Amino acid sequence: MNRLTGSDGAPAVAILGPQATRLLKELDAVFAGWGTAAGAEEISAPPLFPVTDLEKFDVYTNFPQLAWVAGSLDLTDDQHKPVEGKFGPGAVTEARYGLPHATCYGAYLFHEGHQVADDTLLTLVNRCFRNEDHYGGLRRLATFQMREIVALGSFDHTQQVIARFTERIQSFAAALGVALAKEPAGDPFFRNDNGRALMQKLSPVKYEFQYGDGDLAIASVNTHRNFFGERCGIRLESGEHAYTSCVAFGLERWIAVLTEHFEEDLDAALAAVRAAAADLS
Repeated sequence: MNRLTGSDGAPAVAILGPQATRLLKELDAVFAGWGTAAGAEEISAPPLFPVTDLEKFDVYTNFPQLAWVAGSLDLTDDQHKPVEGKFGPGAVTEARYGLPHATCYGAYLFHEGHQVADDTLLTLVNRCFRNEDHYGGLRRLATFQMREIVALGSFDHTQQVIARFTERIQSFAAALGVALAKEPAGDPFFRNDNGRALMQKLSPVKYEFQYGDGDLAIASVNTHRNFFGERCGIRLESGEHAYTSCVAFGLERWIAVLTEHFEEDLDAALAAVRAAAADLS
């Protein structure tokens, strides 16, 4: 059993029960293991960043509808108490921190201003936050966990990582008996970049692995070209800005899919995940 809660009754936040927690930890271990087996080093990122950091990635230009920001309470005039479950605009001071809607930002900020090898690979998991227009169980939450495998280095390296993990995702889903459709999707990062936007039209840079009727992407592979390398001043030994790509897994969404596929028998889902991972090892 899980518990959903949220402001004004919206099912936006999930407290996972013991079975779902075991399944989430197993899935995360599987995906992280794929990364470390390929040579990735694991890092840990915070659940919030200075707004100045996220602004480098055009987060507030291209994704304003998703953004959550955080400020401390204004303790003057007794404004530190909520009214009807809410703090009004005047009760919060300047919002200097932002909550990320993707995990990979931590990887680029970690290497900001540094040189990386042509075949750099990282993995990390983090809480992500999205101000969605609606919520629906574990399929769509205001905050959820996303595991990512992030490639930095040469363009060839980033594409090899995408190809390797595309195959791995499809094989894992097939072993679980879960049908996923690989569908191209647009990347708003390039909305304000004419050169990259044109390249995106010629060759998709984002593919989602969608379940069911196509409204639920549980994993994705993403090519960023040298967008993050430029924004964070990450360079290769050649002096060129690093290229990046990432593979992302929405952990609660995987649980939602497996819960449906195994008819709410999460113990059976856990056993199937372990068996499928062993078959692919």
